Amino acid sequence: MAKAKRIKEEPIILITNDDGITAPGIINLVEAVKDLGKVVVVAPDKPQSGMGHAITIGSPLRLHAFHQFPGIEAYQCTGTPVDCVKLAVDKVLHRKPDLCLSGINHGANHSINVIYSGTMSAAMEAGIESIPSIGFSLMDYSIEADFTAARVYARKITQQVLSKKQDKHMVLNVNIPAVPQEHIKGIKICRQAYAKYQEDFMERQDPHGRRYYWLTGEFMNFDKGKDTDVWALNNNYVSVVPVQFDLTNYVLKSKLEKSWKH
Repeated sequence: MAKAKRIKEEPIILITNDDGITAPGIINLVEAVKDLGKVVVVAPDKPQSGMGHAITIGSPLRLHAFHQFPGIEAYQCTGTPVDCVKLAVDKVLHRKPDLCLSGINHGANHSINVIYSGTMSAAMEAGIESIPSIGFSLMDYSIEADFTAARVYARKITQQVLSKKQDKHMVLNVNIPAVPQEHIKGIKICRQAYAKYQEDFMERQDPHGRRYYWLTGEFMNFDKGKDTDVWALNNNYVSVVPVQFDLTNYVLKSKLEKSWKH
């Protein structure tokens, strides 16, 4: 008797974001990958940009079914992007998904932005929970941004990751330049550039004469390397930066072990 073939189960893909469950970015991400596995969406019910790795501990969290993705199980959450991942694993899926996708973010998450990003913090939380993850960002802040190229590359990179078993702590930070698809030269595996915002607070007065402040700033790139995410994006490549949640500076650790008195 011929040996029966083992049927391969389709992967479970958790999708979240920080722009909110109604944002065009997450709608485009779902459309790009919905046939690559069983997709489940758990995302914030309102924008949560810049929340970083914040979690909700002082107020209750609520989950409500969301029916705007045809044929896809989806929930909106009153919490942060990280809350969404935690709740999805514990209360929606009751297991770890095979892959977590976060985005597609409206705006850049290259260089230092990865520290502040709710999009990338959701992906990082998945990595902490031993779930391979990818955060996707399009370099266009407009609500009317063209996601055509972003959809193509989100699908391509997701397929690449699903094609073989990945390290369970793998977290990829993917940024897509805001140019027509035909102008994108390809994908580059990069390191994070040393670049940051030179920040300033604009001081104004409200109608009652009370002072208030708006955070502003100019993006400055101090890194001239041609292997960075900033260089890749400036030259119309999709940047892919492997990131990690272990923030230990191992070079400094080694130096301190030799030089500090015990």
